[in-house]
Amino acid sequence: MTAQARDTAPKSDAQKAPKAQAKKDRPWLIRTYAGHSTAAKSNELYRTNLARGQTGLSVAFDLPTQTGYDSDHPLAKGEVGKVGVPISHLGDMRTLFDGIPLDRMNTSMTINAPAAWLLSLYIATAEAQGVARTALQGTTQNDIIKEYLSRGTYIFPPEPSLRLTADTIGFTYREVPKWNPMNVCSYHLQEAGATPVQELSFALATACAVLDTVRASGGIEDKTFAEAAGRISFFVNAGMRFITEICKMRAFAELWDETLRERYGVQDPKKRVFRYGVQVNSLGLTEPQPENNVYRILIEMLAVTLSKRARARAVQLPAWNEALGLPRPWDQQWSMRMQQILAYETDLLEYGDIFDGSRAVEAKVEELKEAARAELARIDAMGGAVAALETGALKRALVESNARRVAAIEAGEQIVVGVNRFTETEPSPLAADEGAILTVPETVEMEAVHRIRAWRAGRDEAAAQAALAELEAAAREDRNIMPASIACAKAGVTTGEWGETLRGVFGEYRAPTGVTPETVTAGATEEIRLMVADLGERLGETPRLVVGKPGLDGHSNGAEQIALRARDVGMEVTYDGIRQTPAEIVAKARETGAHVIGLSILSGSHVPLVREVKARLRLEGLDHIPVVVGGIISAEDENVLSNMGVSRVYTPKDYALDAIMADLVRVVDRSLERRADVAPEPYSSQRKRSIR
Repeated sequence: MTAQARDTAPKSDAQKAPKAQAKKDRPWLIRTYAGHSTAAKSNELYRTNLARGQTGLSVAFDLPTQTGYDSDHPLAKGEVGKVGVPISHLGDMRTLFDGIPLDRMNTSMTINAPAAWLLSLYIATAEAQGVARTALQGTTQNDIIKEYLSRGTYIFPPEPSLRLTADTIGFTYREVPKWNPMNVCSYHLQEAGATPVQELSFALATACAVLDTVRASGGIEDKTFAEAAGRISFFVNAGMRFITEICKMRAFAELWDETLRERYGVQDPKKRVFRYGVQVNSLGLTEPQPENNVYRILIEMLAVTLSKRARARAVQLPAWNEALGLPRPWDQQWSMRMQQILAYETDLLEYGDIFDGSRAVEAKVEELKEAARAELARIDAMGGAVAALETGALKRALVESNARRVAAIEAGEQIVVGVNRFTETEPSPLAADEGAILTVPETVEMEAVHRIRAWRAGRDEAAAQAALAELEAAAREDRNIMPASIACAKAGVTTGEWGETLRGVFGEYRAPTGVTPETVTAGATEEIRLMVADLGERLGETPRLVVGKPGLDGHSNGAEQIALRARDVGMEVTYDGIRQTPAEIVAKARETGAHVIGLSILSGSHVPLVREVKARLRLEGLDHIPVVVGGIISAEDENVLSNMGVSRVYTPKDYALDAIMADLVRVVDRSLERRADVAPEPYSSQRKRSIR
């Protein structure tokens, strides 16, 4: 065909240039995930960000709040105000939103196990402002299943937890009709190693488990079920595989429409729309050459904004330095400006979907949908998401996927610029000064403890106890928990009291770790296996490692991968999962005769928690056992830990697990050298003697 013939030949739909729309689309909600130290400090940050053009709030709560404890609870030690804002009562919530008109604000709250409680505090705060609950707009994440799988801030067993989720859905669709009561969250699944197919299928299986619970509860009439289903939203992750991520979002939209139509009989297409917010991948942010993270964040943002048919309703971006520590207000502003430039300076919002008609995109979307349907069928055959969760099948699948990802990076098969390729670099001027990250002083915890004790002393105690008694009765009688929770909020009840009351009714739960003899990994090199075998000969027994997660930090990906690789190189490994106290970790080290203890802490509470572990080891006469620590740890804190006697500190730059295993061998060897003259009898001999 000649050039002239090609120019005059009819164009297919895929070849036609997209035309500008008559009306420009509105931008998505622009958010930053924020909260730290105190309610007053966080309020100041929110008001500053709103003044700079942010259009919605996304609240980060600290770990005690997320797990239903007050700031003065023993398990809150070291965690108060570190990864979010502590909200212990109505006074804290009022301070958090002081001067922010809640009738004009769209607020997202990353809260799960105590979602009903934080929503109750929010409603009570709004009503104190004179704002009717019917005017409130926003989202409670409220996805408890992914907490068992990836993030770890669960409290109660699955069945009562899903009941609480159903209660918030049933209450809000009647009383707070503009509110999204649940945000099915695949974000943390990707952080835990999920493939795109696992993200799609696990998230949709979770949504089905929730909707099945809502329907079975009888809290919503059949004729209004579609309305409640239409308020379910999603919170999604976007990684670096740009084309795959665009296709994943389009597949999500089509599968959700299909699920609501075919499984639940929702006829109104508007009620079947896939509504989602997004925070792009934080797992992929690198500590080496952290300035490169700006490009990563931009590319990941494009994956959730370019395709109109699968465009996010709200976007929040991490900051370039989150692999180093908490971002400063300036860092958050920089990420927010990235969104604003795309939304307001480009012509993106003037066009329809620029990927419609693309054969490559359509083929990839169909491939993802077909694989996700197969995985959903497998989960259904197990009895659904809850049954597959309780057997450990879903968690084990995530751990195995993450192991493959880590092994690919370690082997250089998956390139990460600045980490395993192109590592030569100039020092980053952005990270050079001492104030490159935000630090939370330890005095924040002491001040929080003082404030909550003053709050309890100043409230009407009889009213608080009466409200708690009604909360317990509602829980035991299977009544909707929301009215009693709102009454508790107004009576001055605290987060810990709400949590403790429901713990007394529902009990607590420990989710499967995914680290089992059946868990399949990529294994380790023969060289490291031989190093461990040689160490075993010198010890006269198998080297033993205790992997501990002290505090309330539930991000267990690193701990799981260390435990698996240590197992694969020939060590005897003890890993009991998240939320261990220092006393429990030290007791486990004594019980197993550990040769080394590895602590994983990503919440910023490493200094006080490691200090307590080391103190307990001295108290128990076990301070000869070396301790290594992994987490997001600044250079300054690395020095502090070293001065405490920590043998090694690992941060996100330490991606090579075999190198860490070799390090552990050297750490144990050095401890043997130090103890050469006073070495205790080998643990195996002690054990044999005690059996006799």
